[in-house]
Amino acid sequence: MYEPSVSPVNPMFVCLCLSGMNAAVRATVRVGLYTGAKVYFVHEGYQGLVDGGENIKLATWESVSMMLQLGGTVIGSARCMDFRAREGRMKAALNLVKLGITNLCVIGGDGSLTGANQFRTEWSTLLVDLVKAGKISDDEAKTSSHLNIVGMVGSIDNDFCGTDMTIGTDSALHRIIEVVDAITTTAQSHQRTFILEVMGRHCGYLALVTALACGADWVFIPEMPPDEGWEGHLSDVLSMGRDGKPIGSEDIKKLVEKNLGFDTRTTVLGHVQRGGTPSAFDRILGSRMGVEAVMALLEATPETPACVVSLSGNQAVRLPLIECVQVAANTSLFLLVLSRSFENNWNTYKMLAHINPPDSKSNINVAIVNVGAPCAGMNAAVRSAVRIGIIQGHNMLAVYDGFEGLAHGNIKPITWTGVSGWTGKGGSELGTKRYYIISLLLLSLYCQLIKQSAAGTKRRVFIIETMGGYCGYLATMAGLAAGADAAYIYEDKFGIRDLEMNVEHLVQKMKTDVKRGLILRNENCNANYTTDFIFALYSEEGKGVFDCRKNILGHMQQGGTPTPFDRNFGTKMGSKAVLWLTDKLKEVYRHGRIFANTPDSACVLGMRKRALTFQPLAELIEQTDFEHRIPKTSWWLKLRPIMKILAKYNIMQYNDITIITSSQKRGCMV
Repeated sequence: MYEPSVSPVNPMFVCLCLSGMNAAVRATVRVGLYTGAKVYFVHEGYQGLVDGGENIKLATWESVSMMLQLGGTVIGSARCMDFRAREGRMKAALNLVKLGITNLCVIGGDGSLTGANQFRTEWSTLLVDLVKAGKISDDEAKTSSHLNIVGMVGSIDNDFCGTDMTIGTDSALHRIIEVVDAITTTAQSHQRTFILEVMGRHCGYLALVTALACGADWVFIPEMPPDEGWEGHLSDVLSMGRDGKPIGSEDIKKLVEKNLGFDTRTTVLGHVQRGGTPSAFDRILGSRMGVEAVMALLEATPETPACVVSLSGNQAVRLPLIECVQVAANTSLFLLVLSRSFENNWNTYKMLAHINPPDSKSNINVAIVNVGAPCAGMNAAVRSAVRIGIIQGHNMLAVYDGFEGLAHGNIKPITWTGVSGWTGKGGSELGTKRYYIISLLLLSLYCQLIKQSAAGTKRRVFIIETMGGYCGYLATMAGLAAGADAAYIYEDKFGIRDLEMNVEHLVQKMKTDVKRGLILRNENCNANYTTDFIFALYSEEGKGVFDCRKNILGHMQQGGTPTPFDRNFGTKMGSKAVLWLTDKLKEVYRHGRIFANTPDSACVLGMRKRALTFQPLAELIEQTDFEHRIPKTSWWLKLRPIMKILAKYNIMQYNDITIITSSQKRGCMV
């Protein structure tokens, strides 16, 4: 193999998007340009890499503007038979060498990433063949002696080993849930049974999570094939069988109609699941993955193995590409790995889907009360808690109207059927007197509509005030998802000089092809720098360059139906809470009395990385800012530099790692 060149060469970077998340493309391009690299688009996937010419084009900062809200991939994707042959890969190598490209970022599924790994493995021999054929010189071969590759997993199936979530999965769940909600109203109105077929290939993630989110009566997934005699069980209650016989939607339809006489309809979603506007989660995930991918390429050496950027416990990590691909290709090993994450979802679904009368009653009354503002996902948590409690033999009681209802004795028994259909309902069915998870989705969508409005009217800046109390999570994450120019929050102190710098940044931005701006402000970020003050300042300092509009979103952020994440998160939280209560009651029940006097008898259930964790309230005292009702440390604050970098601010720190500039890195990047 030729030795890598040590002479300074203009860095180059190429983004090849196969499955297509535009947020990842945007982040990859902008961070690449930010480091001084030359960035290339490869249009139409591997086919564009093989054909070369106009399919490989320089990317600019402006070329990835206003693309966060677009589904699919703006640079196109195509299946390529030519790339599967060595001759095709040789053409691709020739095109890259001629442009001086030695770094490749690939966004796709296991097939695309497998092809990328094979391309990298053959790279040195491809160069030898190109030199022998006289298509490249020895100097060109030496300059491009090594190919660095980093992958990002784009797949709606969430079927890749090593990552908690793939780009595109959450958006697909949104499309499915939208259809389920629409179908549910028809099913209830006409008393029909609906059979819904979703995509997912050999992975049942989409089907299982959808079943949890909508309270489906039955779900067929390849990881958990039905037992012998499932036909009779299905009839009593209302993909692939263990004997290897396929189970199709029409088979189930005929069974239901024959055994039960129900009016039955089948809906096959197909590629509807792949389209539509990306969710806030996918936009943020794609942005984070894109930044990490560039970092991986900048830090790569000839000895560095090809890696894939993954999400593990809410952290962006790099895993060896070849190992992940090999596990995904090994079906039995892949199912073993998946079973660890599938087990909780599957067990929760089995408990909630079908009535299983307890062997004995516990004679323990468990009351459920909603406090704080009614939040999306709260009804899903109540439904889960009630049904799990009934299964455990408890007497379940519902407290209506929060603590006020508790004081006035507004308490009623609640049954299994009493919570039917609650997962998809917003707000709180039990009522409450005062926290919203769905706010992020609404904020992202609203900000995107604002940006589209600004795109129609040039030289305009929108200033939006968000809720959240003193917590800047919503403003920060919505800013990252919508591509905001700035997000003012209480946790990140700012002053008049920061405001002046932001105004100057927008003035310079209006001189480019991107003549619009978006500013977010948390409602309590600063007592003096109010929304009106910032609006007046921007209007005055931007006079003659841009005009301003302000919007205070208010309580519209608290409305709407729960997202798939909120429904499933609430369901699992409710289930886990009641099971924990049951175990604790067994521990402290002695001589007919309950002794709940230990610190761990009062806990808060929350998510830490990838696990639902119970933490005693006493331990949270040191971690909480009670005056402002926020944690003393927040993980998401580390994401704020990403937002600033993608908005073209001069920030040299990302996640405590100094970003390498082109002057520090020698060699050629694609």
